[in-house]
Amino acid sequence: MSSDNMGISVTILGSGTCVPSLRRSSCSILIKIKDKLLLFDSGVGTMRRLLEADTDVFDISFVFYSHFHPDHTGELAPFLFANKYPDGTRRKLPLTFVAGKGFSKFYDRLKMVYGYWIELAPGLIKIVELDNNAHDMCSFDDFTVESLPVNHNEESIAYRITGSGGESVVYSGDTDFSDNLVTLSKNADLLICESALPDELKVEGHLTPSLAGEIATRANVRKLVLTHFYPECDQVDIEKQCRKTYPGPLLLAEDLMKIEI
Repeated sequence: MSSDNMGISVTILGSGTCVPSLRRSSCSILIKIKDKLLLFDSGVGTMRRLLEADTDVFDISFVFYSHFHPDHTGELAPFLFANKYPDGTRRKLPLTFVAGKGFSKFYDRLKMVYGYWIELAPGLIKIVELDNNAHDMCSFDDFTVESLPVNHNEESIAYRITGSGGESVVYSGDTDFSDNLVTLSKNADLLICESALPDELKVEGHLTPSLAGEIATRANVRKLVLTHFYPECDQVDIEKQCRKTYPGPLLLAEDLMKIEI
């Protein structure tokens, strides 16, 4: 939907991996629901892409982490540091972090390194840890969040965001083939799914185009977006590989791609 106050808007901030690339920043997704801005993962390059998407760090009110690998969390400390500039008073919106169990400890250890420089004013940060062993759910003013564990890291979870009008987006994070991801994605309007490497280069803990397509087909999603591409993906026909298992609407993510639901 085109209205700023209706539907869900998704912007791919980073469609790449840990491999440095001028074309693809590390993993990050921006979702807008009414006047709420939700950031999913914050790999290297996220804040630059936010600026290119006409978004200020002070406008982000929720940050979700799929897991704690550096290509997904690499700009957490710089993001917090930026929120203190110039005198720590520009952030007015509370900042809620949502992640699997262990995030509070992860943040505490970052504070042991950076201390004051990533500590926001009292009351500006809230941490919500979701169960990384079972289905979990929490609700906010304009949307609900569901999560299920997926096959990557101990803390890895995938998210389903549902707006007040029933629109739904699923973000896989990093995962191998996962029945939980199929369950979480059932009849979703949009599945943003990792597809790290071509079919012939499958590695443990990650999906390929045909496996991502199988998940989308089994879940009956309305649209599939493949993302988290290693450079090897740019050398093959990713769409053709996905079409082995998925016939529906398909997009191959690029940085700053915008999708309206």
